[in-house]
Amino acid sequence: MTSWVGRTAAEIAAAVHEKRATPHEVVAEHLARIERLDARVGAFRHVRRDAALAEAEEVAARPDLDRLPLAGVPVAVKDNLAVRGECNRVGSAATPETPAGHDHVTVARLRAAGAIVVGLTNVPELCVFGTTDGVHGIARNPWDTSRTAGGSSGGSAAAVAAGMVPIALGNDGMGSLRIPAANCGLVTIKPGYGTVPAGIGDGDWFGMSENGPLATTVEDARLMFEVLADRPGTPPRESATRRIALSLRSPLPGVSVSRPYADAAREAAALLERAGHEVRPAEPPYPWWLGTTSLAHWTAGTAVDAEGLDPRRLARRTRVHAAVGRRCVKSVRSGDRREQLRRRLEPFFAEHDVLLTPALARRGPAAAPWHTRGWLRNLLANTAYSPMTPPWNLTGWPAMAVPFGTLPSGAPCAVQLVGRPGSESELLAVAAQLETLRPWRRTAPLE
Repeated sequence: MTSWVGRTAAEIAAAVHEKRATPHEVVAEHLARIERLDARVGAFRHVRRDAALAEAEEVAARPDLDRLPLAGVPVAVKDNLAVRGECNRVGSAATPETPAGHDHVTVARLRAAGAIVVGLTNVPELCVFGTTDGVHGIARNPWDTSRTAGGSSGGSAAAVAAGMVPIALGNDGMGSLRIPAANCGLVTIKPGYGTVPAGIGDGDWFGMSENGPLATTVEDARLMFEVLADRPGTPPRESATRRIALSLRSPLPGVSVSRPYADAAREAAALLERAGHEVRPAEPPYPWWLGTTSLAHWTAGTAVDAEGLDPRRLARRTRVHAAVGRRCVKSVRSGDRREQLRRRLEPFFAEHDVLLTPALARRGPAAAPWHTRGWLRNLLANTAYSPMTPPWNLTGWPAMAVPFGTLPSGAPCAVQLVGRPGSESELLAVAAQLETLRPWRRTAPLE
């Protein structure tokens, strides 16, 4: 019997279209893998076993089955997006156990495309930090279970990297898709502002948070992105010559990039240059105030999300983060600094089509109960390993994480691609070239 675990979403959908597989058998196989492996990985807060199998039968009965782009594909959903009939805990003991009356629009689009939600994935409390741990468990990197999967879409990334689902839905407010994707060897794209419906928390972190896909291949990331954006498009030619800037410098002063991540970016640049692109070293003009602006927005978003929750039921690091942010909400809400940053960086992207950087500065921290540790310790750990992502949430421009090479431990390494507004298809085309030039392993060898 053919196994559908480890197959891509595109392969599964094609098999369902051609009657080589049924949605029920595909979902059942993935549920069995979740049951077998998730105690070691910690990807899921809640698995919808019976509901998912019932919904698989409903998908199989749809008259338009052969036209659904995600027909029969199991998908995991980050536990801060509404799934009808399920409660969103957002990684916290302080959130209510109230079932959602309707699907978030992105979940609805995935279901309309034929996908089947098998469960909700673990997140850090209120999706604040770059390590996924809390009262609902610790999400581990399937390639190295001693290390965090990353955050805040850590459970979603772990689920895909472990082969429990071929694709997952997450979101990114300061790197929360790109950080776990880089840790876990996945492809992701944070869309530009307004491309995919947001509706995350109580204000999308002032418009910085975007919903997006986590996948093992660029093809799957593109397929899921087009469903989420509700705009199937014609991919640009991968052979088009692009002006690519290579930057190895951290945007945050005092934070260095470790050699494996810098080497990965250099090697990716060399491959793209040999493929015909115009590649040259160039540093974006990051302002001196980028670090304080990032911190203000990061904490202020948490302050808004924590309003109305019982502070006694929040972890200490979350309480402190929100307390710091309450002092910043008014200034952050104006959007002045974000507009200044966009104006400062626009000339750079007029000269370059794509910015190529390391995805992270160093490997993810240990898989540990970071939620029991102090706020400053969490802040320093997060900043030290993930300084590359926040600028592109502040600008609202699209950015990707793409697997590239391996770390000395054998876990995946990754690079980041950034583009101007509306360049999602262009970034996906460059990522597809990297995938062809340096293929990566799709699923962690857990068995």
